[in-house]
Amino acid sequence: MHICVLALQGVFDTGLSALLDTFQVANELAAGTHARPPFHVTLAGLRKRAKTQQGLQLPLTALPRSRPDVVIVPALGAKTPEALTPALERRDVADAGAVLTEWAESGALLAAACTGTFVLAQAGLLDGRRATTTWWLAPYFRQRFPLVQLEAERMIVEAGGRVTAGAALSHFDLALWLVRRKSPALARDAAHFLTFDGRSSQSAYVLQEHLAHADPLVEKFETWARRNLSGFSLDAAAHSVGVSERTLERRLRAVLGKSPLSFVQDLRVEQAIYRLHTTAQSIEEIADAVGYQDGVTLRTLLRKKTGRGIRELRLAANPSAAHSSRPVANVVAKQAKGRTARGHS
Repeated sequence: MHICVLALQGVFDTGLSALLDTFQVANELAAGTHARPPFHVTLAGLRKRAKTQQGLQLPLTALPRSRPDVVIVPALGAKTPEALTPALERRDVADAGAVLTEWAESGALLAAACTGTFVLAQAGLLDGRRATTTWWLAPYFRQRFPLVQLEAERMIVEAGGRVTAGAALSHFDLALWLVRRKSPALARDAAHFLTFDGRSSQSAYVLQEHLAHADPLVEKFETWARRNLSGFSLDAAAHSVGVSERTLERRLRAVLGKSPLSFVQDLRVEQAIYRLHTTAQSIEEIADAVGYQDGVTLRTLLRKKTGRGIRELRLAANPSAAHSSRPVANVVAKQAKGRTARGHS
């Protein structure tokens, strides 16, 4: 999963760190159980650098030229309506809105937490959708964005390709929500590693959304499915976790938003890509190993899921390699033009 964290001037230090640390921990914990690091995170911006709320200089990469799977806008440091109003009128926020709009139109999932939700709303990207935001700015949010269906009592709201989260520490919940979509077991392990402690000073106040949705049955199903990709059957899977097929279907849809077969398909794609990157096996051999009868079916699925053919996937063994699609709107072009002009000045 390619995740672009879009950092703007004055980004809230704690929120940004929470996102980056959660995905790094998840990748490190996945090393022993997953085929490859599941999250490729790009910290990008509209400028070469951004200054955080605490005054730290943050080096940023250029915006990805191809659409990320997920784009996250962490909170801005502004904490009051008086501070947030001029921040939302800045040029970089308007440019970010243009980029986010184009990525959304091409199918990216947009996410934001705390005051980052105001950036999405400012671009009209939450109009007509349900959303949440930080609790103390909810009245201001309603006043400024009357077309958004605000559900301020909720920690995380997913609606129509947008995911919004509540106050500052909800950055952890948002990151773990994304990790859980990839692997419930991995989200559990990351939550335990980060902050899930039996002592009340932590567990009562953070990771509320993740803990509310953590489901041992779903985690057990994932573990079994990973070990039985080549011979997977829904009946055997349900039997292995001790429930009916109907109950298993209902629980996975509630936790992951997808059916058991759809989730297993994702696992098969993950394993197939790993084998393409790390072995010389033919596509037919890989298909057999991950549970498909022939290579044609797997080829079609990989093309549908990744937009790439087998040859391209084999060449893309380095997940951090430069992306090679069209530029993002005119903002990337402006960046390049501006850098060229500065280089000749």
